[in-house]
Amino acid sequence: MTQLPPPSAKKLGLVIDLDTCVGCHACVISCKGWNTENYGAPLSDQDPYGAAPSGTFLNRVHSYEVQPDQGAAQLIHFPKSCLHCEDAPCVTVCPTGASYKRAEDGIVLVNESDCIGCGLCAWACPYGAREMDAKEGVMKKCTLCVDRIYNENLPEEDREPACVRTCPSGARHFGDLGDPDSDVSQLVAERGGFDLMPEQGTKPVNKYLPPRPKDQEPEIDILAPYLEPVAEDGKGFAHWLDKALSSLPGGAQ
Repeated sequence: MTQLPPPSAKKLGLVIDLDTCVGCHACVISCKGWNTENYGAPLSDQDPYGAAPSGTFLNRVHSYEVQPDQGAAQLIHFPKSCLHCEDAPCVTVCPTGASYKRAEDGIVLVNESDCIGCGLCAWACPYGAREMDAKEGVMKKCTLCVDRIYNENLPEEDREPACVRTCPSGARHFGDLGDPDSDVSQLVAERGGFDLMPEQGTKPVNKYLPPRPKDQEPEIDILAPYLEPVAEDGKGFAHWLDKALSSLPGGAQ
């Protein structure tokens, strides 16, 4: 089985803001596009225009309706990809060494030429972040766009994962989470960033920022305007009739 390297000082990863993610799936499309056209074998699709389409995606967005203790229900969009765990079980179960963790920056990758498609890494991953490419017969996963972030032929602003570069709401952030002074580490500290499923003990590098509390509107009785009296000091025939009826025995209540 594959051995993990000692924990690296540099820990590249993503910070995802669940408060600002709008569920547009732009990150999903850009990830699919970049990784199909560049790194490794293409991400294949099966029967894309048929009745039961399927395909390989390294990043997916799930949407959940959440009911807070107070206030109205909220729709939370939850992007998920490989979390590049420090204690990555997908690496240690790999029988060929195809799955490995880089010692220099902590990125978890798959050497596709050594992958035999046994699926053990997908079984070991508690987050469901690995996908078997049905056409290639090898395991696929997020690479943090390793072919972009170190590519000096790209403009500096493009040397970040495709999903981060394309996010229209600024919900995705990339940086060194091993550096407490980095922008992403400061963001996690300020917003109370958390690990996904910490009870698994995998020590994921990627962090999530929780949704902020929403403004609470005061409760309004929509029938109230119709139940209030039209006027406190009435005049005219209607007022006279009301007084007349009230003066009769058992009059108007």
